[in-house]
Amino acid sequence: MVFSENEMTRLYRIRKTVMEMLRDRGYLVGDFEVNMSKDEFREKYGENMKREDLVINKAKKNKPSDQIYVLFPEEVKVGIHVLRTYINRMKSENVYRAILVCQSSLTTQSKNFIFEMASKFHLEIFQEAELLVNVKDHVLVPEHQVLTDTEKKTLLERYTLKETQLPRIQVKDPVARYYGLDRGEVVKIIRPSETAGRYVTYRFVV
Repeated sequence: MVFSENEMTRLYRIRKTVMEMLRDRGYLVGDFEVNMSKDEFREKYGENMKREDLVINKAKKNKPSDQIYVLFPEEVKVGIHVLRTYINRMKSENVYRAILVCQSSLTTQSKNFIFEMASKFHLEIFQEAELLVNVKDHVLVPEHQVLTDTEKKTLLERYTLKETQLPRIQVKDPVARYYGLDRGEVVKIIRPSETAGRYVTYRFVV
């Protein structure tokens, strides 16, 4: 299939956002991958590219065994057979987390299947339209840092708090989805402040 110029630009922008997202989540992503120009993108994938050529596999910087797949289904409507194929591939490679970049919303059956698999495989769904622009680049989105379990414990002990006493952020919040936050995690939010230089708050993911 030959993509139009508009479609090529669209997929180029989506891939760039995905690379930025993976880097912000702590995966090993090179500057050359984030900064790839559109001409380099076209040269790498060719005029006859398919969406599935864009598949990305990355490992965490501090834990190489913790890997993620980013998958780009060809199908406009992703059915259960496609999801099963992905799950089997992940299982064979011991990868338990994946992002699916879909052209449209999933069928109810597919959503139910992902829910059933959730205890073993963590599949995140983004529609292509959501990744055309990086939500983090919005002027109103401050810096977010996910606390490790140790940092979370230290924070709660320092202020003698229970995690449920912290302000909350919904797991479906666009920024929470961008960072791949899970329920129970705590995120540190750093905002610029005219008086203090920076203002730090914490949110509990629910």
